[in-house]
Amino acid sequence: MARSIIVTGGFGVLGQAVAEAFARQGDKVARIDFAPAPKVAIPGALDIGGVDLTDAAATSAALEQVAAAHGGIDVLVNVAGGFTWETLEGGSLDSWAKMQAMNLLSNATITKLALPHLIAAHEARVVNIGAGAAIKAGMGMGAYAASKSGVHRLTEALAEELAGKGVTVNAILPSIIVTPTNRADMPDANFAEWVKPEAIAEVILFLASPAAASITGALIPVTRGA
Repeated sequence: MARSIIVTGGFGVLGQAVAEAFARQGDKVARIDFAPAPKVAIPGALDIGGVDLTDAAATSAALEQVAAAHGGIDVLVNVAGGFTWETLEGGSLDSWAKMQAMNLLSNATITKLALPHLIAAHEARVVNIGAGAAIKAGMGMGAYAASKSGVHRLTEALAEELAGKGVTVNAILPSIIVTPTNRADMPDANFAEWVKPEAIAEVILFLASPAAASITGALIPVTRGA
């Protein structure tokens, strides 16, 4: 039976790969994104653009649209987020608030609002995107790592909160992801050591599957794209 899947940040490189992976296995996929429209269409997908995931009213409206179109919500994959590199001395305090909003508050907002649908679905799944860089932050990574560390703690706390309610909550912690932006920002890096979006998508598919029913509250490193 086809499940109802939501991928936030679904218009980006990683979100696109995740949404396509679910679509290939026959699930009903909805992509919710801050961008107005996707660059690449996915046949049959429900695309909802222009949504600020820190705006509870807008997020709730998007969720209700998905639930009405796809008969509920079974899986929520929180890909939406952002990145900045700057030192505390040379950077802006505004960046700390921005990273918290983009990476943590957006996640908490849509997850909270989706909970009634997920709990009603039984055997539902929440998969978050954490970060390997949040385990130990390097120079310039403070604001980003702090916000992603928040995602890790949200994952653990919510997993315990939902114990016995048929919803698992896990996060994957990628290393550097192969994207055009990262390639441009780090042109001298060895791209072969980076993780491919498709590899991350495969791990997400597993965590969303019945085979992963016994896994919750896990922070899973994903560091190879081979």
